[in-house]
Amino acid sequence: MIFSLFKPDEVHEAASDLYNDIVEQARKPVFYLALEVPDTKEGRFDLITLHMFLVLRRLKTEPDTSGRFAQKLFNVMFRNMDHSLREMGAGDLTVGKKVRVLAEAFYGRVSVYGAALDSDDQEALLKALGRNIYDDEAYDRVVLRRLAEYISHTESDLSSQSVDRLMLGIVRFPELQSADA
Repeated sequence: MIFSLFKPDEVHEAASDLYNDIVEQARKPVFYLALEVPDTKEGRFDLITLHMFLVLRRLKTEPDTSGRFAQKLFNVMFRNMDHSLREMGAGDLTVGKKVRVLAEAFYGRVSVYGAALDSDDQEALLKALGRNIYDDEAYDRVVLRRLAEYISHTESDLSSQSVDRLMLGIVRFPELQSADA
């Protein structure tokens, strides 16, 4: 009986594995070089948020199956954010406030990206990407379009991956080519 208390939480482990893959994808240099995403805390947060959004959007297509897992994945992300803030020296009294600000930013971005994709409004997506990732709605249109194309390609690729596989912590992201490709 007591040993069941120490049994690994397989759902948590799979969510952690999936989150690590999301972070790994978001940290690929091609985003910062070819797509000019600022290599800052904010830029990294925005790319993690973008990839997390796409994975959660896929999981949302089968909520009866994946609802608990999606919540666990979200929890893993924000525990990681909490831990990262503490490692960067944020004090105990400010961490909660900073995590709340990050959560609000996450929900705002997810809402805007989701609305743009749901309505197939390319212009709204480009504006949201410019505003959130580049802090400039009128950012280089070529770069914005390349990022929007990557999002579309990623969403399509994720739709072909089974939710069951994602819930095992296994995801495959498409490769983003350098600016010349």
